[in-house]
Amino acid sequence: QVQLVESGGGLVQAGGSLRLSCAASGSIFSINAMGWYRQAPGKQRELVTTITNTGNTNYADSVKGRFTISRDNAKNTVYLQMNSLKPEDTAIYYCNANLYTHLPRRAGDYWGQGTQVTVSS
Repeated sequence: QVQLVESGGGLVQAGGSLRLSCAASGSIFSINAMGWYRQAPGKQRELVTTITNTGNTNYADSVKGRFTISRDNAKNTVYLQMNSLKPEDTAIYYCNANLYTHLPRRAGDYWGQGTQVTVSS
């Protein structure tokens, strides 16, 4: 079993900052990439940012320059620092990990339960 547990969401005013965390635990052999996705009401889930196990990052255009993803491989944890938040950043943020489980050795995508981020204008 693999679990991803997110924390750090909340309510913030426009221009403010929040930091999300996501810790992966369980029968994990190795983690390839980790990332954050978000889903706003009435919209499809969209990619926010990803980071590989070697530190390569990818960002959606809408968050470039404002959001920063980082990763602690020793703790199987990924972080999302969100600055200069806008009302349109309001969504449920989901953590994702592409990883190999220990036994059986199998690759797959795993998701956290989501954490609400609300930005007021």
